[in-house]
Amino acid sequence: MRRSGILLPVASLPSPYGIGTFSKEAYAFVDFLKASGQKLWQILPLGATGYGDSPYQSFSTFAGNPYYIDLEALCKKGYLKRAECNACDFGKDPEVVDYEKIYLSRFGLLKKAAAAAYAKGLEKTAGYREFVTENKDWLEDYCLYMAVKDGFDGVCLSEWDEDIRLRRPEALKKYRAKYEKEIGIYRFIQYEFAIQWQALKAYANENGIQIVGDIPIYVAYDSADTWADPELFLLDSEGRPLAVAGCPPDAFSATGQLWGNPLYRWEYHKETGFSWWMKRLDYCFKLYDIVRIDHFRGFDEYWAIPYGDATAQNGKWCKGPGYALFDTMKKQLGEKQVIAEDLGFLTKSVIRLVKRTGYPGMKILQFAFDSREESDYLPHNYTRNCVVYTGTHDNDTTLSWYRSLPPKDREFARQYLHIPRGKKEVEWEFIRAALSSVADTAIIPMQDYLGLGGEARINLPSTLGGNWVWRMGADACTPQLAERIRAMTKLYGRL
Repeated sequence: MRRSGILLPVASLPSPYGIGTFSKEAYAFVDFLKASGQKLWQILPLGATGYGDSPYQSFSTFAGNPYYIDLEALCKKGYLKRAECNACDFGKDPEVVDYEKIYLSRFGLLKKAAAAAYAKGLEKTAGYREFVTENKDWLEDYCLYMAVKDGFDGVCLSEWDEDIRLRRPEALKKYRAKYEKEIGIYRFIQYEFAIQWQALKAYANENGIQIVGDIPIYVAYDSADTWADPELFLLDSEGRPLAVAGCPPDAFSATGQLWGNPLYRWEYHKETGFSWWMKRLDYCFKLYDIVRIDHFRGFDEYWAIPYGDATAQNGKWCKGPGYALFDTMKKQLGEKQVIAEDLGFLTKSVIRLVKRTGYPGMKILQFAFDSREESDYLPHNYTRNCVVYTGTHDNDTTLSWYRSLPPKDREFARQYLHIPRGKKEVEWEFIRAALSSVADTAIIPMQDYLGLGGEARINLPSTLGGNWVWRMGADACTPQLAERIRAMTKLYGRL
């Protein structure tokens, strides 16, 4: 079945109070998707973000981002007053996320909301008790981790006192008692996140929209995951990484990408039947309808960088778990909808792995137009079982990218797509190429439909600061735009 969708992070929605949330604007975007004839809404990871604000560096692989909780919903429940929300400074520019101001304001409000919720008897409700019981495997460790982290003024896990950093039983008991109230606040936040997200997802599904979620292959070092389950990772006896993740020098970076995430002890995962991965994936398929697995090639081979190196240049390739993990997943979880993020330099072995899983890989039009050589990303080379994008969250907007192309590459793109010289709205010709391609699935970033320039770029890999901040204008999703998208979607058989 041919289908199409739009990529728009939750943070980029034009909700009030400084950042996109599960608010009425999110529901309005679902309505826009339906009016546009789309079947998919792709978002970025929903995890709680820390230093650098990247959704790919989360404090937990399970916990949701407190920033996405709709404050209006908390006001309607009587947990907050609108005057309290309006008194906070969430930033001045409605189309830019100011994470520092969000951090300084949002948690104070959520603490007030938690106190009000518990005062109204939340702990006695069946829904709350069921949530706590069903998620106890990760919830209690996460809430304690965050409470302790706050107690140490937010410093990295590696700087905590040794007794609690290494989870000595007497320390765990002491800190659970010391931070009982704070643990309850984080429990409330996760409960509220869960019910708000599931309500939004249900609304999308009822309107024929499936959610495409994104699972990072790695977890952050400074996370509840590495603290609670250190045996899963390549850590020394003090809980510090032996090597970290990244990728070698490539088109994005001459020195490679140093992500800094701890690597997995894959032998241990195999010995345990990939039990942690099965829990993680099962949880993801409750959050999302389709899961895009980031950095898929890392399951075949991964780039291991010596801990402490300043760049990724001195890493080496190591063997990953291969098909065994996905074989286990299919047997335990059944056939699921997965997108394999198979970008970058692909060896024969990773191509074989993607093919064996049967999962569609990704095609990026912005990677196609190198005038020096034939590219697998050119539409005439696609097979049906793939997902085509004009660009992703790691790319520039198509308009900005096209304008910055070397002259020979731009001329190649112009000839390939038959773009007249001086053509306005050139981004629509790339959208047309994606939608008209043989690929079963086409996903277009919202910025390209809006014809935005480089100011709307989501992320520039290997840089810190200024990323993940773009927000869509409140009046962007017009009926005229919906009709234009729908007409092209229908023209190429994706309605």
